[in-house]
Amino acid sequence: MSTDSLALLRKNAGKEISALAEDHLKHDLQPSDRDLLKSAASKIGTHVTIGSAVGLALGAFLAFRIRKTRTQMFNAFRAHEKPTHVKFADGREEAIPDVTPYLKPTAVGDIAAYTFLGFGGLFIGGEIGLLTGGGSARRTITGDPEAKKRIETAFRRFRADVLREEADTLDKMQSYSLLGL
Repeated sequence: MSTDSLALLRKNAGKEISALAEDHLKHDLQPSDRDLLKSAASKIGTHVTIGSAVGLALGAFLAFRIRKTRTQMFNAFRAHEKPTHVKFADGREEAIPDVTPYLKPTAVGDIAAYTFLGFGGLFIGGEIGLLTGGGSARRTITGDPEAKKRIETAFRRFRADVLREEADTLDKMQSYSLLGL
């Protein structure tokens, strides 16, 4: 499993692309635009962190509730009187095995519940935080139409430079093959 699967652990792009982005930030944008972008980025980070924490807490809470319910169901099953034999129509009688020890909650089951529900909550909470943070960042950027236009122009220029660099890299690799031969 890649660390990119969790929104909380995602890193930025490579060093070359980061340097290119910094160059565009310095030359294509005004200081107020840079501050606006930093504010939007911090909103995304805050939303992802809060969403991940809430998701993890919710996953642990659900695991606790499931464990408690399993224990209550086991105790209720153990307390009830159970039949020990089955009598068939032809008069034959068969013993019914006691399955109570197999239904008992175990530490392995508890660990699995806390692990999977915790990670599931972390994943879902982080992704929801990423979505809400993206919306909040979008509202921050679109609040000033002139800054939005400058940021969009700078992003288009940045994207074009990235594509040019990728094309140059592919042109330099003459022995490039999809099969790796």
